[in-house]
Amino acid sequence: MAKPLIIDCDPGVDDAIALLLAFAAPQLQILGITTVAGNVPLSLTQKNAGKICEIARRVDLPIYAGCPRPMLRPLITAEYIHGVTGLDGANLPEPQMPIQPQHAVDFLIDTLMAAIEPITLATLGPLTNVAIALIKEPRIVPKVSQLVCMGGAIGRGNVTASAEFNIYVDPHAAQVVFTSGLPLTLIGLDVTHQVLTTAERLAAIRGLGTPVSQAAAALLTHYGAYEANRYGVTASPLHDPCVIAYLMAPHLFTSSPARVDVETISELTMGRTVVDFQAGDRPFNAQVVQTLEVDDFYHLLIDSLARL
Repeated sequence: MAKPLIIDCDPGVDDAIALLLAFAAPQLQILGITTVAGNVPLSLTQKNAGKICEIARRVDLPIYAGCPRPMLRPLITAEYIHGVTGLDGANLPEPQMPIQPQHAVDFLIDTLMAAIEPITLATLGPLTNVAIALIKEPRIVPKVSQLVCMGGAIGRGNVTASAEFNIYVDPHAAQVVFTSGLPLTLIGLDVTHQVLTTAERLAAIRGLGTPVSQAAAALLTHYGAYEANRYGVTASPLHDPCVIAYLMAPHLFTSSPARVDVETISELTMGRTVVDFQAGDRPFNAQVVQTLEVDDFYHLLIDSLARL
């Protein structure tokens, strides 16, 4: 049976590719898409989710707008990577499908509390929506079968020396989630930086010749330009689709249990995920993914895009 799933995201180019991958997955039953401020402001993340749904002809999926800012800190965004719209590079029409009137936090709570079987959460952006849901209704914890999160790093960050973007945007929300007792799987930069969209892989996506693949290739081309200009590299990492690939094909990944906490006090290391594989007398609270089969990941992605 298909796995019931809610996707919480902040589209964003790599969120868009992750959504497309999920749309093509017969083993995933998407119950709804919730959006949060992150890569771009909430007004754009909710619109961008609609754009991706419409190009993939998934207008049946409800979209719920969530929190427009982090719990305690001012919002920072990443237009310098994703462009001013969040989906620069592809000329996607304005979406016609409506945003649902219910707030994303309330949708999460109501859906989880009413669930007969536990639901999987895939989080691709800052964890504000999930944290507020946990604070408002802690009884949702046993209703979540697993939360698979793109966020954090064992080693160096990408927005500061210490922190990965999703966790840095709302570190307090991340610490709420990580200490909630939810069954957590963390996919951080140490893994996603292995997933490089080389020119050959990009050409294979473009070569599918469908409207969806052309849009995906255009988005990834723009997205990769920032990495090329800043770091002088010819291939850019693809972060958020790793979460969906993990749900589709977990055998492609390896992970280990660890204790993960988030720095919320020091401005020097704000948002750092402190990953401790020893933990001592502190309980493990996450499975931390460490490797994946990159070629198989791209085969999965390209085969999935071909079905849309």
